[in-house]
Amino acid sequence: MNGRKPVDRILIVVFLFLCAAPSVATGAGFKVLAVMSYEVDFPWCEDLKTGIEPVLKDSCEIQYFYMDTKKRLEDGDAKAAEAFELFKSYGPDGVIAADDNAQAMFVVPYLKDKTDVPVMFCGVNAEPEKYGFPATNVSGMLERPHFSESVAFAQQLIPSIESFGFIIKDSPTARAHLAQILREADTYSAKLAGFETPRTVADVVAMARDLKDRCDVLFIAALAGVLDEDGNPLPEKEAVKIALENFGDKPTIGAEEYTVKYGALCTVARTGREQGEAAARMLLQAMRGTPVSQIPVETNHKGKRVINAATMRALGIEPRPEILRGAELVRTEQ
Repeated sequence: MNGRKPVDRILIVVFLFLCAAPSVATGAGFKVLAVMSYEVDFPWCEDLKTGIEPVLKDSCEIQYFYMDTKKRLEDGDAKAAEAFELFKSYGPDGVIAADDNAQAMFVVPYLKDKTDVPVMFCGVNAEPEKYGFPATNVSGMLERPHFSESVAFAQQLIPSIESFGFIIKDSPTARAHLAQILREADTYSAKLAGFETPRTVADVVAMARDLKDRCDVLFIAALAGVLDEDGNPLPEKEAVKIALENFGDKPTIGAEEYTVKYGALCTVARTGREQGEAAARMLLQAMRGTPVSQIPVETNHKGKRVINAATMRALGIEPRPEILRGAELVRTEQ
């Protein structure tokens, strides 16, 4: 060694350091299992993926599993068992579990406090205590829709609004949304006139017509999976359009950006991108060695104002320019 040039000695030291460094530092990949509560073509799942994949794509292989519980909630437990079989065969280094059904049916029975594999949830509407979160191996991102902000935004467009109704398919998400609204009711700038949870298309028609006489604006949330007269579950877009038609010429608020694209007037939307990005970032921390106990549960805070320009024109709304500033204008999807 004494006869070697200084440059050679430096290169040898660098080589030995790189050989001794952990695999994470050299870019070796992780395997991630992402369990989605809903269907592969459900817009929220697609939105979550736009947050998950940019964070993990350079260092992880991602396997997705869809529980399909928007359309087939009754099959959720069986799908969760399938997800656990995939967990055992795939052997992931980390898990992302999206929305409440994945927590209740998959994470709590199979993974919580039962494995060293870190689990990060996202899209969770219930209070985390319902599932015993955080746990030894579980943390994540709570989802809190911007209901109050959306009502106030609608009032900026239509100042005469004093009351709102709410319609959402009967589901665990519906119960979580009602709990949130009741918690926050004293802070809202309009009063809740009715909260309806249809199971069928006939229910949607009857409830939307009833709410039309009881409130100034209707909040339309997740309706995917309501059953038509033959017992078939409807896609979100079709179910939303039925609610819109039966609420008539009165204004509506969408719980999601895509609901506005289906014809609702406006929303202040939380995004699946924010949820997925946070869960992916937190999971990457855990897989790289940060104890889950040092990764606190987070809550979303970003809001995106969206207005359907065609609906606004049809309602004869001519807002002040400052109300439109910073809002995204969309067209109705056919």
